[in-house]
Amino acid sequence: MTVQMSPTELAERLRSDAPPHLLDVREAEEHELVALPSSKLIPLGQLSGRFMEIETWKDEEIVVYCHHGIRSLNAIRQLHFLGFAKLKNLTGGIDRWTSDVDPSLPRY
Repeated sequence: MTVQMSPTELAERLRSDAPPHLLDVREAEEHELVALPSSKLIPLGQLSGRFMEIETWKDEEIVVYCHHGIRSLNAIRQLHFLGFAKLKNLTGGIDRWTSDVDPSLPRY
């Protein structure tokens, strides 16, 4: 079961003392245009070969995001199969973040 997190919920959690890890599964070019602060970029197509880079996050909260929230759902399925437990999908992805939380960021 995938738990959704809205951009406003994430913004609040990022201000907390224990913010979640952020995993961006878009392509590098997209990440360069706009990204959430301190997010780790592992494009979806590379996730199965690079998931060890986030192995230390396995039992910690991770919010996965992409452009609109579709690729991130696929990433969550892969990570869940690999034993990651606390996964959340950013509802609407970075696109919704730029409209709901920080409209100063570029949209594409």
